[in-house]
Amino acid sequence: MCANVIVAEDDAKQAELVRRYLEREGHAVTVVSDGLSALEQARQGSPDLLVLDVMMPRADGLDVVRILRAEERQLAVLMLTARATEDDLLLGLDLGADDYMTKPYSPRELMARVRTLLRRTRREGAREDGQVLRVGTLAVDPARHEVSVDGVGVECTPGEFRVLSAMAAEPERVFTREQLLAELHGFDRYISSRTVDVHIMNLRKKIERAPRRPVRLLTVFGVGYKLMDPLKGALRASAR
Repeated sequence: MCANVIVAEDDAKQAELVRRYLEREGHAVTVVSDGLSALEQARQGSPDLLVLDVMMPRADGLDVVRILRAEERQLAVLMLTARATEDDLLLGLDLGADDYMTKPYSPRELMARVRTLLRRTRREGAREDGQVLRVGTLAVDPARHEVSVDGVGVECTPGEFRVLSAMAAEPERVFTREQLLAELHGFDRYISSRTVDVHIMNLRKKIERAPRRPVRLLTVFGVGYKLMDPLKGALRASAR
């Protein structure tokens, strides 16, 4: 899922590191080093995501996100900060940030958060447009919170729906357990990698004809899970 990303970070080395990781995943990246420049870039074109440092010259990150939300800009905002207190975290989220990471952070975790935000943005866009996510005969309707297989409705818990809709937004992508755990944040009070496995097991019972021999929701051993169109999988297997 390629996106237009703005990185607002006044530490040149940190900005370059984030830029490299984002570009490695196929995103188009614009780097700025102060808050006013971040606002200017966010107002131009249609950026999908702003990776925003809190402590910056000319306008800090909190002011930037406050102004963007007042202007009803729809881009996702991931804030980065050395401030680690709960009050700082809550203030950033209350102002309209979508996620918040404290420094120092792992670049790999940052990329996982970016992927989660972009998937969430796509699902929200699908909800607003009335778009249904389809993978073969599996349909996920974000607006109605409905799932069907071969036209037959399937009842899902909130956590199961969150996992399935994330995977339906990017069919054939391999999701690690950690990435799916990020999708479950706020839905399951006690979450662990075992929680993900339980959701996958329960989803297979609901969307697979033979849950012990899945053709839609597949395990990628040593990595995680992916959602497939069974027909495409069968065609690939016959072509080998």
